[in-house]
Amino acid sequence: MTESLVDRYTTLAVGHSATSSHIVTDTDVVLYAAVTGDLNPAHVDDAAARAGRFGARIAHGMLSGGFISALLAARLPGPGSIYMSQSMRFVRPVLIGDTVTTRVEIVELIEAKRRVRLATTCRNQRNELVLDGEALVLLPKDE
Repeated sequence: MTESLVDRYTTLAVGHSATSSHIVTDTDVVLYAAVTGDLNPAHVDDAAARAGRFGARIAHGMLSGGFISALLAARLPGPGSIYMSQSMRFVRPVLIGDTVTTRVEIVELIEAKRRVRLATTCRNQRNELVLDGEALVLLPKDE
């Protein structure tokens, strides 16, 4: 028996969280650049990036934002949720080869509007914060 959307909402609580991890590859960065048209040399040009601020190519910050979107849709609050807003503060770069662990945690349930506010973070394999933010998600209508 599958859980109804009403049941899913009533089981959500402040403090519930979900995580996922992804190793950022060169392919991820190249495909993101191709899809978005963001061809900043910091992301796509080895020589320019080596001479730049970070000494190597870095992933697009919004790639980490995409990891948040995927976690919201797949796990918490889950399928059918509508991503309404996101604030993000990029704290440090994500290098190709870094493992990014994304975490979302419910900080507020806005029952009258069927919305959920979540703290959103991404950390690298050294547990260093790379992204900090907050999301607002609209839950699906009752079935």
